[in-house]
Amino acid sequence: MKKIAIINGPNLNLLGKREPGVYGNEGFESFLSKLKVDHPDVMLEYFQSNIEGEIVDFIQQAGFSCDGIVLNPAAYTHTSVAIGDAIAAIPAPVIEVHISNVHAREEFRKISHVSAKAKGTICGLGLEGYSLAINYLKMKN
Repeated sequence: MKKIAIINGPNLNLLGKREPGVYGNEGFESFLSKLKVDHPDVMLEYFQSNIEGEIVDFIQQAGFSCDGIVLNPAAYTHTSVAIGDAIAAIPAPVIEVHISNVHAREEFRKISHVSAKAKGTICGLGLEGYSLAINYLKMKN
């Protein structure tokens, strides 16, 4: 059975409450339950933090113990060289996911320190992007 880590960055613990017009009305914990039902052939590990260093630590750990990582670095996408460097340092493929279409938003959101290090990026498809990333990682590993 494949093991895939899902890592969410800052403020994603507030999904369902935070800017529902941008991020939707569903909290991630309930969506994670659906992902587990939709992907019974995968062991999903979930981690969320608002702290950059904790995300780097988890990428480093999961990058050597998982078959792939689905990462939504949230606001750290645009500021964290450290998260990009952590992705470059691990063997597990990383799929970058964004719930909103970052390219249709503010200019600063169009800059990513993660995209060049990730295997691919999915954005603008809501929470469904996580499932698409899992499907890709299941096929490619």
